[in-house]
Amino acid sequence: QVHLVESGGGSVQSGGSLSLSCVASGDSSERSCIGWFRQSPGKEREGVATIDAAGSTTYADAVKGRFTLARDYAKNTLYLQMVNLQPEDTAMYYCAAHWRGNSILDQTNWSNWGQGTQVTVSS
Repeated sequence: QVHLVESGGGSVQSGGSLSLSCVASGDSSERSCIGWFRQSPGKEREGVATIDAAGSTTYADAVKGRFTLARDYAKNTLYLQMVNLQPEDTAMYYCAAHWRGNSILDQTNWSNWGQGTQVTVSS
């Protein structure tokens, strides 16, 4: 089992920046793959950015060039640096661990979830 704690959400204006953090603890094999997802009201949870056990990153098309993943193995922490935020980025952002294979940006392929941190971008 993996325990995930997100932080760093907040409210910014369009064009602003935020950095999210996810501290992971528990089964090391289950948190070798870890990522960020987001969910807006009335929408399905969607993949934002993930990193697999080999360190390969995958980004959703909507965030490429604006969001960057970084992983600190010593601190068991995954960061999501977000720049040039837009109102459509407004969502609850969740950290996920334990990818079970197939599409890595498909939330149904992940087993462990944090409680989420809210990101709100105003125009």
